[in-house]
Amino acid sequence: MNWKTGLAVLVALIVGLATLFSIATRLPAPPEHQVFINGEVITMDASNRVVQALSVRNDRIEAVGSTADIMALVTSSTDIVDLHGGTLLPGFIDAHGHFPGSGLNTVAVDLNSPPIGNVGTMAQLLAALAERAAITPAGDWVSGFGYDDTALAESRHPTREELDSVSDEHPVAVLHISGHMAVANSRALAEVGIDETTPNPEGGVIVRSNDTGELTGLLEETARLPVVEKMLDLGVVDLFRMIGSAVREYAAHGVTTAQAGGAGPEMVRGFVLANRLGTIPLRLMVFPLEADFRELVLAGDYEPEEYERDRLQMGAVKIIADGSIQGYTGYLTRPYHQPFHGDAEYRGYPAVLRERLFEQVLRLHSAGFQLAVHGNGDAAIDDILDAFAAAQAAYPVSDPRFILIHSQMARKDQIERMRELGVTPSFFAAHTWYWGDRHHDIFLGPERAATISPAAWAEAAGLRFSSHMDTPVTPMRPLQAAWSLVQRETYAGRVLGPEQRVDAMTALRAVTIDAAWQIFQEDNRGSLEPGKYADLVVLSGSPLAEPSAMRDLRVKQTYVGGALIFTDS
Repeated sequence: MNWKTGLAVLVALIVGLATLFSIATRLPAPPEHQVFINGEVITMDASNRVVQALSVRNDRIEAVGSTADIMALVTSSTDIVDLHGGTLLPGFIDAHGHFPGSGLNTVAVDLNSPPIGNVGTMAQLLAALAERAAITPAGDWVSGFGYDDTALAESRHPTREELDSVSDEHPVAVLHISGHMAVANSRALAEVGIDETTPNPEGGVIVRSNDTGELTGLLEETARLPVVEKMLDLGVVDLFRMIGSAVREYAAHGVTTAQAGGAGPEMVRGFVLANRLGTIPLRLMVFPLEADFRELVLAGDYEPEEYERDRLQMGAVKIIADGSIQGYTGYLTRPYHQPFHGDAEYRGYPAVLRERLFEQVLRLHSAGFQLAVHGNGDAAIDDILDAFAAAQAAYPVSDPRFILIHSQMARKDQIERMRELGVTPSFFAAHTWYWGDRHHDIFLGPERAATISPAAWAEAAGLRFSSHMDTPVTPMRPLQAAWSLVQRETYAGRVLGPEQRVDAMTALRAVTIDAAWQIFQEDNRGSLEPGKYADLVVLSGSPLAEPSAMRDLRVKQTYVGGALIFTDS
């Protein structure tokens, strides 16, 4: 997802007050010395040691060991935190998400269906939008997000005409839960210049009625971008409300490193300003979107260091190679299980043509950038691996850590090839919970659905991987990401591919140290070892004691650099 926010205006309005505002919003400072005792401390070090206590000096971990060992370091000025049998872990690392997208509910209507929200029918969806339109000034956009056509009683997308019925005074648009599709009303389409004569853009589809050729309002993949940009063209107040909401959600669920996966230059400049003003206490890893940074890269003017500040870092350049399985835009080698609009041969399509993907990967790899490429379908994964193999052959890198985002339909032979090439997958493992039943029955069928997010194959191949929630596609719940790797349970209660389960420690590493390793940050975060940042999360119980219940554990405190940024008390 990509937010373009008009941040040049934001800078002009706020820069004069930046110094005073930064004083008012200064990040919390850690105690000079604090110790955590009487608990289970899961270190996530190379040996997966579990100890009793930990010492923090300023913003860094000083020592780990027994309660007696750590108490020997205590002086009269030490802050002592008694865990009372609770569990201390490294702060969770968002391996792939779209910060601050979880704050969308502050500026748009939440249209999610169960198990995330409560919109179950088209009538409910339209009523929620109409309610928002009634309090929105005429001419302003009315936006919704998170609708899922396959979870609605009608099992379809809303239509242009239905969104027209919401209001004839507002552009109205809704974003699909996958983030890869949107539906717009007539006024919204007119505002972005889309009509019956507009051709499909490369990597996208402007959907038309088979009977009349008229626009249905549905826009797939790259065709959705003009509408999404308008939906997310936020003002100053809305932007900071969105960031604040996202920070609160991430901190409340133990996240200490967030990711903005696929950000444009305007958004990155906004993060720079927010960092200066002290409004984001989390560490933030930004994956710049190739499509938005392309001109800077081609001109040789993209210098990551120009954007980096304190807790803000620029990471892998992101390319989107295909779409979403549940949106029928993921690119498969075999047709979808239930034919798409009656087409028994339909396999989805690439968002980037194979030849162009080769060009993009080669250009970025040869320039020394780490890459992160979104690939859901196995045909897309074939193209991605072929492109990277060609780039590696031309410009070998010994440790590329090329991230294959989602890797949802990765076959066993592709997992083996990833290991050979130095590719590391980040699995959206919670797909088993949120869409597993529909993958089984609708999109993929039982055989292929059983191997989505094949973590056990990756583990057997010696391939390090992470697990993510793709927030705001699903809520930021790192323990859900780990739980799904362990349980692979669907919303209806079936186990989807039990042979792809991994153990609890492996799952927890996928949201801590292995996620840190993927982004070349394993030396400073991801495990509880002396010298690393004191980025910590305290849980109400042990995820190792009863792995099947780990997602139900409560986050009691979250610390970044030893400073408390969330407590449930």
